[in-house]
Amino acid sequence: MDGGVGLTALLVAAARTIETHRHDSLAQDVYAEHFTRAAPVCADWPVRLDGVPDGDADPLWGRFARYFGLRTRVLDDFLLRSVSGDARQVVLLGAGLDTRAFRLEWPPDCVLFEIDRAGVLAFKHRVLTGLSAVPKVRRLAVPVDLRADWVTALTTAGFDPSAPSVWLAEGLLFYLPSRAETYLIDTVDLLTTGGSALAFEAKLEKDLLAYRDSAIYTATREQIGIDLLDLFDKGPRPDSAGDLRAKGWSASVHTPFDFTHRHGRGPLPEPNDALEGNRWVFAHKPLP
Repeated sequence: MDGGVGLTALLVAAARTIETHRHDSLAQDVYAEHFTRAAPVCADWPVRLDGVPDGDADPLWGRFARYFGLRTRVLDDFLLRSVSGDARQVVLLGAGLDTRAFRLEWPPDCVLFEIDRAGVLAFKHRVLTGLSAVPKVRRLAVPVDLRADWVTALTTAGFDPSAPSVWLAEGLLFYLPSRAETYLIDTVDLLTTGGSALAFEAKLEKDLLAYRDSAIYTATREQIGIDLLDLFDKGPRPDSAGDLRAKGWSASVHTPFDFTHRHGRGPLPEPNDALEGNRWVFAHKPLP
């Protein structure tokens, strides 16, 4: 958890912690702070905005953290809407330190699958067990790297491709090479039936390095030693939303700023903006 993409999971947990303590919070995650306290690498990271000298003006713990808070709320809403119908299987791809199984109110017959590397899930299990946290849904951890045969691991855990399902790839795809993203989207299509849904986050910049000196990337490098551009895949991105439409799905593409306006708080565009190319995609597979 103390390096690479694992460290970004702790960054998002710290952002959710700050969001939780805001007076105008968009999402509540009482577990997030315990993840940051359990990892020595982030022991001195702030957990409240009043612990940040520049407050919301700080590009990392202000604006970027608010982005993660907004994203959490929007995807919470997506998942809960999606299981209000017939879908009772939820799959979190690259689940990281997601605590939706413990935070959200799920239908009683729902099952949630969390796919991630064994070390990430073990860290999360240790922290949550220490808190005597109880999930509000039948939760099944699937410890497998998404570069390995995760389909077999998922179906062996009990996933039923013939039943409607809801999928989430939050903060995942831009770490993957283009071919891997296409494979993942194609595989989700093959594993889903009508009435299923998928949400994912994408980045559409033609040249990520053009934003290397943006306030967010600079602050993340200098304040906590995470070089996001070193972790992101820099190759051309596929049109995954378009690929899903070609397979018969409906897909809507939004900027985060759309939801800032909807909720009345969150990041707004600024010059040399590292969030400029971020898109949130919501797709639905129609019934036959």
